[in-house]
Amino acid sequence: MTTIDMHVHLLNPNVKFDRFFDRVALKLFGKKFNFDLDEIKQNPYEGYKKAFINSLKNSRYVDKVVLLPVDSEYNEQGVEVHRDKTVCSLSEDVLEVYREFPDLIIPFMSVNPRRKDAIELLEYYKAQGCVGVKFLQNYWGVDLRDESLKPYYKKLVELDLPLIIHIGSEYSIKSDKRYESWEMLTFPLECGVRVIAAHVGVGDSNGGLFFWRNFSNNPKYFNKDYFQILDLMKKYDNLYADLSAILTIFKSRVLRDLSTRGVEERLLFATDYPVVFSTIFCSYDLSLSKRFWLNKIKNPYDRYIRTIFEYFPENSPIYTNYKKILKI
Repeated sequence: MTTIDMHVHLLNPNVKFDRFFDRVALKLFGKKFNFDLDEIKQNPYEGYKKAFINSLKNSRYVDKVVLLPVDSEYNEQGVEVHRDKTVCSLSEDVLEVYREFPDLIIPFMSVNPRRKDAIELLEYYKAQGCVGVKFLQNYWGVDLRDESLKPYYKKLVELDLPLIIHIGSEYSIKSDKRYESWEMLTFPLECGVRVIAAHVGVGDSNGGLFFWRNFSNNPKYFNKDYFQILDLMKKYDNLYADLSAILTIFKSRVLRDLSTRGVEERLLFATDYPVVFSTIFCSYDLSLSKRFWLNKIKNPYDRYIRTIFEYFPENSPIYTNYKKILKI
């Protein structure tokens, strides 16, 4: 069985890995992602690209990845005001990697709807080979319910471009909590866009002082966005969700519950590479011996998918549902 990873990030070509979080993550997880740490220090971007491409080439289960850029933040006048030096790669950067590895990469674009030429760019990048769009509206500070976005959504429908929308807690980049919620999905869905809710909307439980609830497998402590997305799937045939970052320490608690919800026809296999995850220190319900066994799998894509097999076996439609989304 082979599949496509529906959610992999290309980093900013000027990435330095000098943030505190980056330094800690590289030290703790760099080898588990097959990073050459000396090369990463000397040439961070090329070292990162080499690592994720080599791991992909050597994966037993993943043939290709959907490679995602993240556009810059723009103000309401259409002027660029911030470009994160780690997360923000541009659509052109993704297309460059796609041209270098056309048999491994499925390119998506990221076009902030506040750009003055946003509609034209959707058409341009589609013509260049991009087959979908990625939003990080919580970073951009854009309310996706804004009626002014209707022409943008209609263009997505016209061009038959699916839209990945981040829903749930965000830790890798600055984020406006108002625009992380499930409510960001409704207007594009009503406009007919095929929407992918990234991370199935799993986030903090908002337990306040009861922080331990973020590790609990008890559904009563899950965040409301998770349940709202499950409900929206009953209403909208054009809504899907991906499993990106679902193995991170807080999100993994929902896996057993999610596997019982009867929504496999709407779920997509995805990792959120290079978001770090541990098969040992996590909030799912696997035995410690199973966790250590999974931890021995060297390939990060395969380590991720073999863990997901414990909840969604190889014959699950989550590994073929990409055919409903991608026009390739």
